[in-house]
Amino acid sequence: MSSYVPYKTKQFFFVLIKLSIVVGAFYFIYSKITKNESLEFSTFLSFLNEKNVFSTKNISILILLSFFNWFFEILKWQHLVGTLKHISFISALEQSLGGLTASLITPNRIGDYGAKAIYFTKKLRTKIVLLNLLGNMAQMTVTTLFGLVGLFFFLNAYSIDINFYKITRFASIILIIGLLALFGMKQKRFKIKGVSFTAILTFIKSISLKTHSLNLALSFIRYLIFSFQFYYLLIAFGVDISYANAMMAITSMYVLASIVPTISIFDVVVKGSIAVFLFDYLHISELTILSITTTMWLLNFVIPSIIGSYFVLNFKLTNLIE
Repeated sequence: MSSYVPYKTKQFFFVLIKLSIVVGAFYFIYSKITKNESLEFSTFLSFLNEKNVFSTKNISILILLSFFNWFFEILKWQHLVGTLKHISFISALEQSLGGLTASLITPNRIGDYGAKAIYFTKKLRTKIVLLNLLGNMAQMTVTTLFGLVGLFFFLNAYSIDINFYKITRFASIILIIGLLALFGMKQKRFKIKGVSFTAILTFIKSISLKTHSLNLALSFIRYLIFSFQFYYLLIAFGVDISYANAMMAITSMYVLASIVPTISIFDVVVKGSIAVFLFDYLHISELTILSITTTMWLLNFVIPSIIGSYFVLNFKLTNLIE
């Protein structure tokens, strides 16, 4: 019996998958907005209006910051893919925002990897996944470095009840297990998605130092932009705080939030909870912090993902069968 599947049937199921991704993303966004137990949307809108955050100046600056945040992310992706083949900025935009939409309902934005990979021919997809990993690793590196510095100063400035012995013991156990797992296997047998650890290292080493440096530099620029956007919102909400004190908490918040496994759509909840805890030491109200994290989420995730849904719906089946 032939296993051949007619093109029309493939096309039907492909359209169904695209619709499922977009409908799923919109449903989760709607649910998060309307069923947020920590901050009702009507309360959020009233608070924005009360603080005059809707002023033309504030909206213009916030949208501009979000634009540049994604501009440099798209530029970073275009540059990384350029190590394999040239793509235009528009193509990089389509892949980045389409990937964001697909990632909303997957743990730790795993959907972003698959969504970007299907834009390329089969022989390039493994390398595309690795390039995406490199881009995310660079962003994580910047977040971790600044976060650890910020957390160090934050812990020294404020008396926080933390059991450092338990944290150190837990971190040591994880480190030992990780090292045993890494060196206890033969490198050629250790594989990720069918690719050996040795092959992954070889691929990373094959990329020029210039590419790695630019990857880190663009990640650094993005970090400066979205962390400043958070600070700007603090000022817009009428919080009297110095840039240095704000950045101690902001950098700490991002590094703590980044190590918590979550689904992207719940990113606002994780960051909100951590931010409320940290900024409480700076005597900033919970409503203010939850409103800021919600605004950041709307500007940097929801709006771009809505744009990305257009690219998901317009993705062609022929891309998959090239």
